Amino acid sequence: MPLERTNPVSLEYVVVDVFTDRPFAGNPLAVVFGADDLTSEQLLAIATEFNLSETSFPLPLGDNDADVGADYRLRIFTPGGEVPFAGHPTVGSAWVLRDRGVISPGLRKQSCGAGLIDVAVPGDQTAAVELSAVPRDPARALSADEVAAVCSLVGLDPSDVAGPAHVAGCGLTWLYLPVTEPAVSRARPSGRQVSEVAIDKSGLADPLDGIDVYAVSATPAGGQPDSMLQINSRVFVPGFGIPEDPATGSAAAGLGLALVAAGLATADGETAYRITQGVDMGRPSLLLGRVAAEGGLAVRTHVAGQVVPVASGRIRLP
Repeated sequence: MPLERTNPVSLEYVVVDVFTDRPFAGNPLAVVFGADDLTSEQLLAIATEFNLSETSFPLPLGDNDADVGADYRLRIFTPGGEVPFAGHPTVGSAWVLRDRGVISPGLRKQSCGAGLIDVAVPGDQTAAVELSAVPRDPARALSADEVAAVCSLVGLDPSDVAGPAHVAGCGLTWLYLPVTEPAVSRARPSGRQVSEVAIDKSGLADPLDGIDVYAVSATPAGGQPDSMLQINSRVFVPGFGIPEDPATGSAAAGLGLALVAAGLATADGETAYRITQGVDMGRPSLLLGRVAAEGGLAVRTHVAGQVVPVASGRIRLP
């Protein structure tokens, strides 16, 4: 049942919690239908009204989308503006579209600002949806001065850092700061944006204004393909109006690049990692990641999670 163009006076929406197996955990997402003829300003107004970390708008396929084999098109807005890609809207929107019969189970292609994203959509409502992405901003190690600047954004000291920090991304680019386990809980958003400190952003394909503070609490894979890295993570996104995010699929995807670059994931082959996030916010989330590497470079990442419906209704046009 493809999406059809409409001319509504109000729009139908569904709210789901993403990267969780129960309601009122994970990261909430509003999926709004029928917004094909709305302006970007109207879409932003709706996202601001919901005031969630992201609101997604599934739209009919355009001519270019059909030419490249896309199954559906998606625009994604935070309260601070549109983003080219985000993980929990990708996972949650695919689940909703499959639930409504707009797409069928299987490997589907989402068209968004970052291009085509592969999404594996199961037929079982309780099974995890998995997105796949390729590097757009390969991992680059941060200098000591840049590490100190990132620490200042999250209330930490360089002495809390527990390994090389990187900038990397797969459609949305992040700063990855590995720290000790106690430092994860002590991290606090400063209210300042990444643009306010001295971070080299030259040559980046995608926006950079988020920080992933994480601790690795398992032995690195190091040639043990059956082992899984355990990650405790907190994500701060001041540049998009999100002081802290409870579950961040795009950050989880890019983290795979940073893990390979730091030597925590195998240089050739695949490493699995399990991310807990949102615990400090009272919205525990679980994200399951995989990163494939060749010759010490990440070539593809996958992030999976469950989705739970929590609300539905209609919202007036702005």
